[in-house]
Amino acid sequence: MKNFWQKTETSIWTSSLLLMAYSTFLGRFGGGLMDGARTNFLVNTLNLSGGRVLLLEGIRELPGLALMFVVALFMRMPLSKSSAISIFIMGIGFFLYAFVHSYLALIAVVVLSSLGMHMSMPLTGALTMSLTTKEKTGQVLGSLASVGSFASIAGICAIMLISKFAESLSLRAYYIAGGLFIILSGFLIAKIPKSVGTADVDPPRMLIKRHYWLYYVLILLQGSGQQVLDSFCMLLLVKNFGLKVWNISFLLLISGVVTMIAGPYIGRLIDRYGERNTVPPSYVFLALSCAGFALIKNVLILQILLIVVRFFGMFGMGLSTYVRRVSPQEELTPTLSAGVSINHITSVTMPLIAGRLLPSIGFETIFLGTAIIISISIPFAMMMKVKTVN
Repeated sequence: MKNFWQKTETSIWTSSLLLMAYSTFLGRFGGGLMDGARTNFLVNTLNLSGGRVLLLEGIRELPGLALMFVVALFMRMPLSKSSAISIFIMGIGFFLYAFVHSYLALIAVVVLSSLGMHMSMPLTGALTMSLTTKEKTGQVLGSLASVGSFASIAGICAIMLISKFAESLSLRAYYIAGGLFIILSGFLIAKIPKSVGTADVDPPRMLIKRHYWLYYVLILLQGSGQQVLDSFCMLLLVKNFGLKVWNISFLLLISGVVTMIAGPYIGRLIDRYGERNTVPPSYVFLALSCAGFALIKNVLILQILLIVVRFFGMFGMGLSTYVRRVSPQEELTPTLSAGVSINHITSVTMPLIAGRLLPSIGFETIFLGTAIIISISIPFAMMMKVKTVN
């Protein structure tokens, strides 16, 4: 894997960062197996309506609302240990998807896997950024995003081949395999030294600070847009255009190749030119893509737009690098945790509201509304200025 990243500075690849890369690969490979089957599993295997799928998306985001309180319980624990625990919870939750036969049981495993997934966001994010300097944060995040994309491609290729030549195989099997890969990735995280991410003073268990108000605003607005782009685009292609498992898997494969190649370059762009000069243009293209989903009826163009959305969505790492650059070490994890909770105020309510309104207003209005929300983010993103806190 090291040879694959020849253009990435070898100095960033410490033994701990390599463990993080291998863990990322295993976790995202398992995720790739499940991502390719998810929409068809919900719609075809469990026979859920579009409204119920969107409602489920809202329920899945509920643990994120309370995340800052949950992570507070683990704040004095070594980052590698708390990150591993969160990944174990996530893997077990996804593994249990395979044994679900009712909507209530589905909700239970969705909440469990979501709890682990949301816990891992700030914990592994803080752990990753603690493995490098502030000046190379974007490069490291971009490189690991590229590793994750490569793993997703491998997982998607696997499900494409299996679903094409073993059509009788139940979609439940992908959740068994995917959950096990995620659990295995947690064991690798646990091997990272406990000293990584420690600060000279104990971190606060919870933190809401005026200094980070701009991050809070941007992450709140991001919750609305990202949730629609993650869920509604794929749902539109399956429900309105009848894309099959192998179609979706191939589309995810192409977008994975794009993000795999682009990840390190985007990270270096953010490091070199700063968040203020890179994040706002990405919001412009995301807003235009949303408008395209609302107005364009050609399925081929919509699939291209989905790839465009995945590409410019990667610039969202700029919000994390911004926090890393302006915060002391002891405030990094609680600030990221608060950000996830704030983000989920909108990422929870958007699917719930949209799921109720979808039959009457249609996908077009939802995507136009999302384009407006993303556009509102642009002037705030242009206010990001890095003034390092010692």
